[in-house]
Amino acid sequence: MRIALTGASGLIGSAVVPALAAHRHHVVRLVRGESGGESGGDAGAVPWDPAHGRLDARTLEGIDAVIHLGGVPVDHRWTTSYKAAIRASRVDSTALLARTLSALRPTPRVFIVASAVGIYGDRGDEVLDDRSASGSGFLAEVGRAWEDAAAPARDAGIRTVHTRFGIVLSRTGGALARMLPAFELGAGGRIGPGTQWMSWIELGDVVRAIQFALETPDLSGPINVTAPEPALNADFAKTLGRVLHRPAIAVIPAIALRLAFGELADAALLASQRVIPRTLQQSGFVFQFPALEGALQHALATRDAVRQA
Repeated sequence: MRIALTGASGLIGSAVVPALAAHRHHVVRLVRGESGGESGGDAGAVPWDPAHGRLDARTLEGIDAVIHLGGVPVDHRWTTSYKAAIRASRVDSTALLARTLSALRPTPRVFIVASAVGIYGDRGDEVLDDRSASGSGFLAEVGRAWEDAAAPARDAGIRTVHTRFGIVLSRTGGALARMLPAFELGAGGRIGPGTQWMSWIELGDVVRAIQFALETPDLSGPINVTAPEPALNADFAKTLGRVLHRPAIAVIPAIALRLAFGELADAALLASQRVIPRTLQQSGFVFQFPALEGALQHALATRDAVRQA
């Protein structure tokens, strides 16, 4: 397949690119800028400018699939301008791609668009599957708009999949990498009450889930890309401490998080999402790391969490 991909330099994208290449797919990376400056002259990259709505449809002619992983990180303090950037980098870029793909002849077969479990909002102990209603709050609102922005592609008959990612476990980036320094010093522990559910997934399983979505023609709509065993924050901390052979008895008070991170603290760090990947499992996907301890052991044992299978 010829596959166009955005976000190739991010945590997930940088693992997806070599995995696709190992399966003999040809990857075309979409890079921001008028001249494709991020590509470094790479013939496998084409420029686009989602902030200004610029994408030359001719660069996507003959593409079989598109994987859209772009979007600025949410783990920064949310000023008004940064919240606008979070939304625009997801919604506007998805809308631009969807419009462009819908006008191609022939259209690509599949459009895989990143999403996130934040769409469910803070739901306590409620078990959430792929068909659960979205929640309230900024991240939920962004999630709805993000997925709705793909409507032109869906309406054009392109199979569209919304991969609702949980917390991706990798020592090279993301939440786990940020936790490690404190835990390695024996100063790690639960966040706030520790009763909030964390829906996590090991990076290699993320990559395999994306490949599965590419190759499964009956799969469409939202799919939860999370492991089948979400963990309470307190249990996550204990398990990480055990894997590192360090104590994990510290407590980060909720008030300290709110002072440090503002709105982000309640929306992400203290929010609870108990998410189950029902659609993936019913479609036949097999997780290589369904349990937290094994996933953490693997993620921490190697800097390359993706096995080229």
